[in-house]
Order: sequence, then C-alpha cells, then structure tokens
Amino acid sequence: MRCLAALTLLGSRAVAADGKPVPKITPGKVIIPTEKMRRPWGEIVSLDLKTRTGTFRNEGDDAVMPFTVMPYAELLHHAARGDLQDFKVGERVIFRLHQDADGKWVNLTYIQDEMNFQAGHKEYYWVDAIDPKAGTITFTQANADKSFTRATGLVLETDANTRYWKKGKPAAFGDIKVGDKLLTKTHGTGKGKHRVCWEVFLDDESRDAFRAEQQAVHLKRMESEGLPGYTDAADGETLKLTLFSEGADIAKTLKAGRAVRVAPAGVDRKPTADPVEGTVTAATAGKGNTHEVTLTVRAGTAGFKPTALARLWTEKPK
Repeated sequence: MRCLAALTLLGSRAVAADGKPVPKITPGKVIIPTEKMRRPWGEIVSLDLKTRTGTFRNEGDDAVMPFTVMPYAELLHHAARGDLQDFKVGERVIFRLHQDADGKWVNLTYIQDEMNFQAGHKEYYWVDAIDPKAGTITFTQANADKSFTRATGLVLETDANTRYWKKGKPAAFGDIKVGDKLLTKTHGTGKGKHRVCWEVFLDDESRDAFRAEQQAVHLKRMESEGLPGYTDAADGETLKLTLFSEGADIAKTLKAGRAVRVAPAGVDRKPTADPVEGTVTAATAGKGNTHEVTLTVRAGTAGFKPTALARLWTEKPK
C-alpha cells in the first residue's frame, strides 16, 4: 500500500508516486482506491439501511460526518464478515473513506469493528492497572509477545451494561488481573476518545465464540438473501457478474454446471424481480475475494443491466 504522502496532485487529478493515475470509484465497478484514502476511528451516529448511508462522529475532532456505503464495501463485524444491519449506533469502528465526484470524503469501502481490528493485527489490551471503584482498566495496546507496542496509557471504561467473558462463559470485572490480555467491543460517549466496553473477552476462546455466531448468521443471510454483485454484461442468455467479497465463502464453491438462481437488484440491494434459473458456465476468483461468474440464463437476461446490482442464490449440487 502506497503512503498517502507519496501522492501529488496535478490539477484535480491525483497521481501516485509511480506516475499512474489513482483509481477512482466508478459506478458498477469494484474499485478501492487505497492509494488515496482516510481511515478515521469514529462512533456510529446514524444508519439508514434502505439507502445504505449514515453518519459518524470522528473521534479526532468530534465532527459528525456523512458516509455512503459502496455496494461492495467490506463490513467486518465481530471479527467476521457482516452487513450494515449488524452494526449498532454508538459502536466504535474504523471507516475507510474515499472522495466522491465533488471531492467530499464520503464514499465508504469498509467498516472494521474493534474486534476485527484486534484479530487482524493480532493485538491485545494488556492490563497495567485496575480501578475497581471507577470501573476502569489502564492498558497497553501491543501484540501477543509484546514485540510491537501500538500505544500505552490507554483506558477502558466499564458500566452496568458491560459483559465479561472467560472460556466462553459469563465472567465478572473482578476476574480481570494486572498482566491479563483483553479483547473488547466498545462504544463512544458522544464526544472525545472514550472506550466504554459492551463486551470484555478475557481470552481468545470467548472472542471466537462471538465470531462463530456472527459467521453462522452471515452464512444464513447469504443463503436466504443471495450473494450480492454487479452485472458486468447481459447478452441474450449470457450473464456475467462480479460477486462481492461479502459472499466469498459461498462464491468460491461455484463450479461450471452448478445450478443457480439470479435476480436484478436495486440500490438497497434487494431483488427488483423474481429470480430466474441459470447455470454456471465459468467461475474465477478476482481481486480482494471477489469472484467473476458467467451464467447461462435460459429465460434470457432482459431484466439485467450492466453496472446495476444483482443477487445470486446457489442450489444444492445434484
């Protein structure tokens, strides 16, 4: 990933250090301009599932900012794949933002929750001090062997709604000891940088139980709602799709000859017509866990339009 400092601007056109133009988000294409992005920590203020938009409070300056979720955005919840509906108002997450056509930083290509961040970076909150009366835990954020330290002197806050887990079972604040390594799910307080715990995991086992539950929920959702993707081409009986990473666990099982159903979809990603039957003629893995699929649709592809959204359901192999 190129450093943002390596970018220069020539007029209104962003150019990377190697002289190539920075990719721009384009309707109907899965493009993530990592050469030019912002990744603030923030607290979710509002979510609109129908328009797939929302607002968040930037912890850096308390400014409330809007965002528009790209159809292919990675929404990583409980250290697993998820959807916008999994997130709660108040939750602390990282937003990956890109500029829209007007230069505003509103296009969102991922939300990563705290659990996913800790799991992905293999980092823990190492307990340095505990204040039972205040319900606070002072910690150092570092990896498992402490060969890398991200920050020191940070504070976890707890309240009456905080839940504690050890060996996958309910625990208590009193079970936490200096030297423990914690994993958490936190929310903000409406201002500043606060980490108020919804969940405190005293071990990986407890975090993994939440992850397994999320994985099961998401798999069931993909099976019932269909794998989301873009229509790349629709010509006669031939339909070409790019399926998003959201459905990668199922998409990677697609093989030539597999029976499927497919339907066009709207901005809310819900089908706009009844599904029609089709057969996979080719399926290949693309970039970033996307999958490119070619189908033969016997009823024709008249209802599908290039760059528009679609949903695909798999049928059990015969």
